[in-house]
Amino acid sequence: MISTAIRVARVGSAAELVAAVLMLAGFPAIMVAALIPSVPAFAAATAVTYLADHYLHRKGSYLINRLSKVRAGLSIRFLIRQLLLILLLARLDLSNNLIFYGATACFIAFYGLQAPHGALVTLIRNRRRLPVATRNVDLASRLRIPDAPPLGLLNRSAEKMLHLDLAAVVGILVAAALDSALPGFIGIGVTIVLGSLYVLALMPYVRGKKVPPNADKVLAKVDEWLRDYQPETVLYFSGSKDSVYQVNMWLETMEQLDSRPLIILRERVILQNLAPTTVPVICVPGGVHLMNMDLSSVRVALYAANVGKNIHLLRVPTMKHVFIGHGDSDKLASVNPFSKAYDEVWVAGRAGRDRYAIADVGVRDEDIVEVGRPQLAPIQNGQGVPEDRMATVLYAPTWEGWDGNPGNTSLMLAGENIVRKLLQADPPVRVLYKPHPFTGTVLPQAGAAHQKVTALIEKAAAERATDPRFQADATVTAAAKAELARIEARLAVLVGSGGEKGDEAEATRDGVVDVAKYEEIARLRGEWNDAYWRAFPVWEHRVVTGAEPRLYDCFNVSDAMVSDISSVVSDFIASGKPYAVTDSAELGVEEFKRQNTAVRAATILSNKATELGELLDAVRDPAADLLAEDRVELKQYLLGPDEPTSIEQFNTAVANLAIKAEARNVGQESRAAASTAETVV
Repeated sequence: MISTAIRVARVGSAAELVAAVLMLAGFPAIMVAALIPSVPAFAAATAVTYLADHYLHRKGSYLINRLSKVRAGLSIRFLIRQLLLILLLARLDLSNNLIFYGATACFIAFYGLQAPHGALVTLIRNRRRLPVATRNVDLASRLRIPDAPPLGLLNRSAEKMLHLDLAAVVGILVAAALDSALPGFIGIGVTIVLGSLYVLALMPYVRGKKVPPNADKVLAKVDEWLRDYQPETVLYFSGSKDSVYQVNMWLETMEQLDSRPLIILRERVILQNLAPTTVPVICVPGGVHLMNMDLSSVRVALYAANVGKNIHLLRVPTMKHVFIGHGDSDKLASVNPFSKAYDEVWVAGRAGRDRYAIADVGVRDEDIVEVGRPQLAPIQNGQGVPEDRMATVLYAPTWEGWDGNPGNTSLMLAGENIVRKLLQADPPVRVLYKPHPFTGTVLPQAGAAHQKVTALIEKAAAERATDPRFQADATVTAAAKAELARIEARLAVLVGSGGEKGDEAEATRDGVVDVAKYEEIARLRGEWNDAYWRAFPVWEHRVVTGAEPRLYDCFNVSDAMVSDISSVVSDFIASGKPYAVTDSAELGVEEFKRQNTAVRAATILSNKATELGELLDAVRDPAADLLAEDRVELKQYLLGPDEPTSIEQFNTAVANLAIKAEARNVGQESRAAASTAETVV
């Protein structure tokens, strides 16, 4: 029942649900206390609403957002409390008392301060919101961008300002209880003085040298930087916060380009969640600003997603446009008809080319280029299971998808069966479970299935830890944990030493990466990953969530994988290790293979997972691995040859397309010159 209430109320936990109930019930309680009248009851109910409201704000509760949509926002809730306090004074027969007039005047004056406070905060934020935000772009030498106001002034400013009424409310309640106006006027004075000081503290940031340059000047200096830098290859991306992984996966590739790279983003939230990189990044939210930006040196534009805002760059004829996508799978997204809007479509291997041919969506074969998958370089080839180590099987199901089709994921229909059979395997195996981060966001059933699978694995891990057959080398794990702590401490220093910038403008000014620190962080994260896997026994079952360790790290410590139709399968094929895919929609083995290229070298599982023994046999005994040769062929078909390397193929494709773009531009200039000459004659 509690879980249902949490879901209906759209709160994140039982504690949030309790706080929401207390806050919503608190206001009627305040009114009753005012009508009785009872100063202690009023004070208690008021304190509950203050605390519950504050807690929900700190948690970023969805309920708070909903209340503002139904005219019960933060300022209204404070106003209601204050009006009910006036009612309490009236019910206490204090309407002719000086404290009654003082309270009324205080709250009117206090709300009078809200207008200049809100106006100043809005003005400061608007002026400091530059038309572009950047990383690794040297604007500091070209623009005077002043420091941001102290974080305490602007962060949660409305909440802070409104809570200044606490002094007046407490003072007035004490005055009512003691029948003495003095405490009330002391509280009133504190509230009005603090509110006035808050407004005065904001005023210097709307004039003089504390105001950033205007939009035109900022854009001019960005164009000046572009003319100096002369970017040649652009990675363009637009999307929501949840889709930032689609651009993050290309950052390392952009860093390895032979041409000068640039990343153009369209949403500020993407920039805020972008992984660290040494590549220059420009976030341009405005379409007009982007279309007026000087990108005359760019010859190749790469697109990681098919979104409407792509049109703002696709319209530029002086560069060639390429769809590179954000994964390689048999899903319909991999053959989107919109892809024909680009000059070329780059796919990993022959399979991508064939998908477009079969789909017949208007993408010409001559416009498709096979470049491999540069992101797969960290995936190590399988070397078999050593005799002294237990086999590890990774279960990495995809999520339920936006359409909520149960057949999208094995988790709901087969997840428990898969995990139970793996946990009961004889000889035993270690199970790693890494769920998709979106699991349960569309279907509650998927979230429930995830919880059941997690519980199964955690229970089995606890039982194995007490089993005398499984003994851990305490010295090794203790040393690894100590190493983890050392690395995490150093990473905390490195990541935090840059300092959190006061706002976006300040981050733009100071956002040039320290390359030495960046390289040290990358090295330490590699060491962290190695220490993480040594920090627990090689037989310990594990639920792996969060950004670290990464999916590819899980690939490298696993000997086999069970998954669903998604790019995870195509990526795992790069390892050459045995894998299984669940036919959750129950199409049948032959039809499932016909529709999904990536499963042609897989053990196909039904929802009962009775076929898992075939996968485990292949892991334990190379002679029983009947699909080994098929995986070798499929790997090349899906991902292209190992030589030349994928990044070499990618760079070659960029260079070839840049030549085509330059040839086109030279041709246009020649025709324009010829036309001008004819006109003169």
